[in-house]
Amino acid sequence: MPVDPQLRGLLELLETTPSMPELGVDGARAAMRALTVDARTPDQVIPVGSVEETVIADRPARVYRPETSGPVPTVLFLHGGGWVVGDLDTHDNAARAICRGAEAVVVSLDYRLAPEHPFPAAADDAVAAAEHLATRLDEYGGDDRFGVAGDSAGGNLAAIAAQRVPAVTAQFLIYPAVDSDPAGDYPSRVENAHGYFLDAPTMAWFVEQYAPGTPPAEDPHYAPLRADSLDGLAPAVVLTAEFDPLRDEGEAYAAALEKAGVPVILRRYDGLIHGFLDMGMVSTTAQAAVDDSIALFAEVLRR
Repeated sequence: MPVDPQLRGLLELLETTPSMPELGVDGARAAMRALTVDARTPDQVIPVGSVEETVIADRPARVYRPETSGPVPTVLFLHGGGWVVGDLDTHDNAARAICRGAEAVVVSLDYRLAPEHPFPAAADDAVAAAEHLATRLDEYGGDDRFGVAGDSAGGNLAAIAAQRVPAVTAQFLIYPAVDSDPAGDYPSRVENAHGYFLDAPTMAWFVEQYAPGTPPAEDPHYAPLRADSLDGLAPAVVLTAEFDPLRDEGEAYAAALEKAGVPVILRRYDGLIHGFLDMGMVSTTAQAAVDDSIALFAEVLRR
């Protein structure tokens, strides 16, 4: 099917603005905030029970608590942005949506970004935060249900944390980057290389910032699809978008999890593009996908 008509205006606008590689690191970070934080009106902020700034495993973090009383699951949320851009504020509404929709305590982590902190800094921070929370769940949700969630590069980090921390009981991988290029041969990287928000030059630029030189293509701490074994991992909800260059590797990871005996729910959302998690304000189709996928994650999280 064609791209969601409500997203065409956004894509046309992006075609007229400099790309992230052209803007450079500081400019790309500012552009990311302009697309998210600056574009968000007060009435679009999703209400939750409470929000608290804290520190988790020596990194700034933000704790979102639902309005629900009593024990609830705990979720570590890891934002996207190619390991280079994004922060607690750019993904504030995403964390709020999961908190409210899944009725869970969500801990959003401000992990270290590249190029100041290249690979494996972000992955190390994600694993350290998951390990920290795993031993303190009584201080957060209050029971042993513990999920990891993330979009794009954050989905990469969430998958890595799920592989490294046995206490994780559910995964929510939102259009995740789980393999390395050119390690994987994926048609979606060619079909959707240009014109759909995340493009091939930007992906290459992200990789160069995060893993300069020769990326560790076979290292599962970088490319979780390359893990020797996926046996025994937590059940997963994996989301992909039709017009996303990362579509095929996300679906390959879902297939690999299923082959290893891991319960998996895979959803491909037709007509949508990379980044739809925060596009509900301009696209009813994107908002429906967000609502649907969070409901699926809530079911898996509460099993």
